[in-house]
Amino acid sequence: MALPVRLLVLVLLVVVIGDTGKLSTLRLLRAEPTQDRTALLAFINATPHERRLRWDVNSSACDWVGVTCDANRTAVVVLRLPGVGLVGTIRSGTLGNLSALRVLSLRSNRLSGPIPADFRGLALLRNLYLQNNLLSGSIPSGLTQLTRLVRLDLSGNNLTGAIPFAINNLTNLTGLFLQNNRLSGNLPPINIGSLVAFNVSYNRLNGSIPKILEHFSASSFVGNLDLCGGPLPPCNPFFPSPAPSPAANPVNGSSKKKLSKAAKIAIAVAAGVVLLLILLLLLVCLAYRRRRQRARNRAAKGTAAAARSGETGMTSSSKDDLSGGVGGSGTASAVAAAERNRLVFVGKGGGYSFDLEDLLRASAEVLGKGSVGTSYKAVLEEGTTVVVKRLKDVAVSKREFEVHIESLGKVEHDNLLPLRAYYYSKDEKLLVFDYLPAGSLSSLLHGSRGSGRTPLDWDSRMRIALAAGRGLSHLHTAPQVVHGNVKASNVLLRTDLDSAALSDFGLHTLFGTTAPPNRVAGYRAPEVLETRRPTFKSDVYSFGVLLLELLTGKAPNQASLGEDGIDLPRWVQSVVREEWTAEVFDVELMRYPNIEEEMVQLLQVAMACVAIVPDTRPDLPDVVRMMEEIVNRTESNDEGRRVVGSGGPSPPPTTTP
Repeated sequence: MALPVRLLVLVLLVVVIGDTGKLSTLRLLRAEPTQDRTALLAFINATPHERRLRWDVNSSACDWVGVTCDANRTAVVVLRLPGVGLVGTIRSGTLGNLSALRVLSLRSNRLSGPIPADFRGLALLRNLYLQNNLLSGSIPSGLTQLTRLVRLDLSGNNLTGAIPFAINNLTNLTGLFLQNNRLSGNLPPINIGSLVAFNVSYNRLNGSIPKILEHFSASSFVGNLDLCGGPLPPCNPFFPSPAPSPAANPVNGSSKKKLSKAAKIAIAVAAGVVLLLILLLLLVCLAYRRRRQRARNRAAKGTAAAARSGETGMTSSSKDDLSGGVGGSGTASAVAAAERNRLVFVGKGGGYSFDLEDLLRASAEVLGKGSVGTSYKAVLEEGTTVVVKRLKDVAVSKREFEVHIESLGKVEHDNLLPLRAYYYSKDEKLLVFDYLPAGSLSSLLHGSRGSGRTPLDWDSRMRIALAAGRGLSHLHTAPQVVHGNVKASNVLLRTDLDSAALSDFGLHTLFGTTAPPNRVAGYRAPEVLETRRPTFKSDVYSFGVLLLELLTGKAPNQASLGEDGIDLPRWVQSVVREEWTAEVFDVELMRYPNIEEEMVQLLQVAMACVAIVPDTRPDLPDVVRMMEEIVNRTESNDEGRRVVGSGGPSPPPTTTP
């Protein structure tokens, strides 16, 4: 029996050793990245390309041109296809499936269309080079989730939209190149400590360069006509400076002769007369300003009636008309021009004593630029700081504008930012507000989410939410005004968070129905997309999105919410439906103990506010009442742990961040 066994073993060895082709085939199959091979073939079959790129389907994908696999040949880690004549769009479901990819280079081709949203699946990607193509659309939020990225180059394309603030998530980034695109909006404060190479030149960016980026050279920012500050020229006031007078004519040869003694005496006398006239003029101006100041003081004490409403008001006029200039002060035309160009104070006027002339001379810094106009921080010569909103595309008449603005000026509440003054002319419409140096909820909530950041704790978020809700509830009940633009950037903060204030309320009626009243799509109620008219119920929807923003830490205008294009309310619903409720809450809130029940209760209130059918949404007073009940229940169950809404600042969390 031993001999047959030996023969059998010998026969098997001969078969295995002799069939080298089959053995090689088996070895190849064991070492082939099958899934990545399928993704690469799907990409190349869907993307036209020149013949220089030839992949042999009968060989291993690890041996293809531009493809590098890991040491075990089980995954593709590098894909370099620069300048190989790729044409058309990058189809989703192809390159986004290369989950082990570290380097992707498709530069200098003719790729077009948007950057695929499924690139967010390239979690290990360190270098992405897509420059010098024809890519369009916005920078997808999926790229801001690739936290291992070291270099990101999207330059030389046709990308549009804003640079997302979530770029700050890329904490390992050393190089960011976005030049030669069509990006617009403000340049966000990009606070990445490792960033050493940065370029956003030749786009359509506007506003001032954040101080955190001022150390980069001017070549990083040139070509953006509305960008200023930092290494670029300083930001100008919102009114252009008067044009300089023409230069004097060159001195001709005959004037070089020495002046006679009589000529010198005549010049001295003329100079003395001119100085005397200037001195007299200064004295007259000083006397005039004193009289005007006394008139303002009398008006502030109630001795003068307001021009229209019968209540105390303050008005003043400028010396120069914006369209040119006003003639002599004694002419009828000067009086008429002054009447046309006055700065009108409404309500209590904030105790201010300045006029349009002072605003003309103020230094200004761009705070934000939106579709309805630009907001400036204006510092007057005497040191007063105000916010001036320069409106554009106002669609109502002067009389309608004045009546509406004066009615808004009468709205008073601790949680509403009061309107102080306005100016109306054919070419300029200005609104003046108080300046709150603490900034907006949006900047506090989303600003610089990296090391060294002080997170916004739960108590503060709840206090701000209550303050904003109370202000909005007052609008809906007392003056019955629809806000029309509820969003985090319009929630301005004071030192006392209980008195946070809603701004920009009731302005939508000035612009007609040519544009949606809430310009940020993430806050816009579904019905407003069709009617373009905000209502009390659409305000409730926007406020519900604001509550979700506080709970999740996600900005609703960022498409980083799971599936491509899904908005914040739908994303939260999808997560809650799958019973992953804890996944929706901001990770910065997880460090605070004993708040889960409150967060879930506020989440239920927010979801009621963002119901699709407007009639099923609660009214704002009911929303505020439900929020106050949440706070009251918490205080009664855990007395002394926190005070929200009316008891002053909250204590720090019991655990150290």
